[in-house]
Amino acid sequence: MQVALIGATGFVGAAVLNELLQRGHEVVALARQPEKIAAQPHLKVVQADVMDADAVKNAVAGSHAVLSAYNAGWTNPHIYDDFMRGSRAIVEGVKAAGIKRYLVVGGAGSLFVNGQQLVDSPEFPAAIKPGASAARDMYTELQKEHHLDWTMLSPAVGFHGGSAAQAQGRTGHYRSGKDEPLMQAGGQVGDISVQDLAVALVDALEQNTHLQQRFTVAY
Repeated sequence: MQVALIGATGFVGAAVLNELLQRGHEVVALARQPEKIAAQPHLKVVQADVMDADAVKNAVAGSHAVLSAYNAGWTNPHIYDDFMRGSRAIVEGVKAAGIKRYLVVGGAGSLFVNGQQLVDSPEFPAAIKPGASAARDMYTELQKEHHLDWTMLSPAVGFHGGSAAQAQGRTGHYRSGKDEPLMQAGGQVGDISVQDLAVALVDALEQNTHLQQRFTVAY
């Protein structure tokens, strides 16, 4: 199928792009700087600013689904406002293009432990709280969205670029959960490689699962 991908130059988005192409999908990648994405068969790169709903609409038109790994940048001092603005413009553009299937990578901060979302716990790292709060609030807005067949994927709590799981690469295996973090034996927080996170997202696309739901994955 033809899939529009937002955030293909990022850590998660690059893995999603690779997974989509490996599975034979035709991909339209939206990018502010198209030159950052190497030319590949079955890949079309379109210059578009995700802050502009009309630009998103025009870029994704004709696709069967839209996948978003959008991130406003962890070092961006305006990450909360930019993330919310971009996320809302993406949803508006996808809807205006008449596309129903929308899958988005969110954060682990919206997962619940003992009835409290992780981002609201006193132990949550202050450095990433603005971005995590934005991802949580984006999820809250998606829950009120009834026109799209949306899915949000929250990574494992231990997921980050330098985690040990990244060395595992693509195994094609993962466990799925819903609103609570998946734990490992011994009580340690779950983790997953970025490649297997991409596997889970594309599985949800192809199998048409987790409609209007959030899910999480870990080993």
